[in-house]
Amino acid sequence: MYEHQTYFAILERMLERVPDEVDKREGSIIFDALAPAAAEMAGFYQELDIQYGLSFADTATGEFLTRRAAEHGVRRRSASASIRIGKFYDSAEATMEVLLGSRFAASGIAYAVREREAAGVYRLEAEAVGSVGNVYSGVLLPLDYIPGLARAELVDVVVPGEEEETDSELRARFVQAVNEQPFGGNLADYRAKIGGFPGIGGVKIYPAWNGGGTVKATIIGSDFEPPTAGLVEEVQTIIDPGKTGQGIGMAPIGHKVTIAPALPIAMNIVTQLTLQTGTTTAQLERDVKTALEAYFLSLRRSWSGENRLVVRISQLETRILSIPGIADITGTTLNGSPVNVELQADEVPKAGTVTLHG
Repeated sequence: MYEHQTYFAILERMLERVPDEVDKREGSIIFDALAPAAAEMAGFYQELDIQYGLSFADTATGEFLTRRAAEHGVRRRSASASIRIGKFYDSAEATMEVLLGSRFAASGIAYAVREREAAGVYRLEAEAVGSVGNVYSGVLLPLDYIPGLARAELVDVVVPGEEEETDSELRARFVQAVNEQPFGGNLADYRAKIGGFPGIGGVKIYPAWNGGGTVKATIIGSDFEPPTAGLVEEVQTIIDPGKTGQGIGMAPIGHKVTIAPALPIAMNIVTQLTLQTGTTTAQLERDVKTALEAYFLSLRRSWSGENRLVVRISQLETRILSIPGIADITGTTLNGSPVNVELQADEVPKAGTVTLHG
């Protein structure tokens, strides 16, 4: 808005106010007196332009976007810790109990025992926030002395750890909340409430899906993988425990809510490659799988905003062709057919088998 208020423009206006009888050339007394003031004023205009941009949600960033969104009840999601399942065994390979608060470590991350799930099975919380706690699975090493413990394992992710919400993600939620006006159990209200839970990356709401008074909410994890049974159960308990519609949870009285997971559908791919000299399919297999999984991840990220996802052969071939060493590609099939695959509303694609001929 103030980009035209440059140092030279301001200095020129100031010099125009000085009578022509006075020497105004560069290096003159009046020029040297006005130039520093013009530079300072140009800096003020630059700062004013920045502050002006920070006052609007579509251009605000950082703390200013956080405060702008909070005025409408939309809070930036903080980084959260991963909740994992740990299993503990004694020397006879029987499950054993451990004390709540016991600490273990794996791959440089410490985990604390928070809740008992079953005999020898506990929920553990990563002490480091963010997605780093979602990655490792395998042997746990005790940081505290645990009598009788012979082996500990870190297995399933119950609630994925999340990084702090980015500006673009917060801005999108803010615009959606303002435009849709969540209220009293309408679609926007369910999307805002369920979509705001830790570990949730997207949600689809189906009103009256099984008759009047019923609501179905299908969720995907914040890592854009199908959610674990533990996360589905946790959200169900918060929204409508027991699916009773009694208003015990966050759902309004009379709303029987069913929380369901997005369903993974394996995409089995067969294709014929023309390779460049000196290249073999074995050398390319890992790169091809990485490219395909990146495409499927992009589809899963867009799942909540799409009616149905379509896995397109043309997109698969484009990504494979971008890999060095591949000259051409033909005869690609998806799940045994040379046509695109349209998934159902609650389905998301996952990489299945990849067969390369070349």
